[in-house]
Amino acid sequence: MKNSIRLPAFAKINLCLHVLRRLPDGYHELRTIFQAISLRDTLDISLERGAGIRLETNDPALPVGRENLVHRAIEAMVCELGVRGGVHARLEKRIPVARGLGGGSSDAAAALIGMLRLTKKKLPLARLIEIGAGLGADVPFFLFGGRALGVNRGDEIYPLPDAPPRAILVVSPKEIGVSTKEAYGWLSAELTNRPEPPNIYGFCALCWSRQGGVSNDFEKPVFRHHPRLGEIRAGLLERGAAEAALAGSGSAVFGVFRNPAQARRAARAFPEDSVFSVETLSREKYGRAMGWRVTG
Repeated sequence: MKNSIRLPAFAKINLCLHVLRRLPDGYHELRTIFQAISLRDTLDISLERGAGIRLETNDPALPVGRENLVHRAIEAMVCELGVRGGVHARLEKRIPVARGLGGGSSDAAAALIGMLRLTKKKLPLARLIEIGAGLGADVPFFLFGGRALGVNRGDEIYPLPDAPPRAILVVSPKEIGVSTKEAYGWLSAELTNRPEPPNIYGFCALCWSRQGGVSNDFEKPVFRHHPRLGEIRAGLLERGAAEAALAGSGSAVFGVFRNPAQARRAARAFPEDSVFSVETLSREKYGRAMGWRVTG
């Protein structure tokens, strides 16, 4: 077995995000199109003598115990794979927290893949997805990356053809964070009067036929509570973005640009915010970066 391994943990944006009814387990039924982007955290995992899991991070605000998805992911794999000895992990955070970019779920997926690569053990893909879904609804997507349709809680993933690479500018206001719980609470009142949703084919057709090609049900309630996010979206469009939307349920806003140079020029309009000029990632490029192939 290797003694240590380093993996990226990439962020995502939601090109379309439609929230349906509340499910009996408390989650909401979703229809969404995920897209992986090159903004990333970095996770180092190593095996060590002794027992237990030690997690460190450069973000002092993050917990390092079982409240952290990385810790829980490693714990699940230690039990599933029968790993003896201890595990040490260090998480270098760059993806902003509570911004709708999926950083925590991506970190967990990287931990699952990292434990498989580190121990050189195998696990049926269906079981790995099951473990990921138990950690968080977005985790299964981050096992594959690229572009994908997510249904049910967002944990049922169907690959979609990759589009050509696009330049993405992510704007994350430093002073505004939106938790998933808050976003769903704000949205819940609007769900009761919603008409019957389209079927899966209708949803996909609706996403691609809408003006701009992106949409997010969270925008209306989140922008109502934080008007500046709507101003950021408008600012991205004014500066040449072909499309712009809220990244997920959180407070980051993204714009899609023709090329990286145009995205970098637009970034100058947001000097008080955290901005990231990145690109979309195909499934193949994502898999190469993660160092693993889906073999079933």
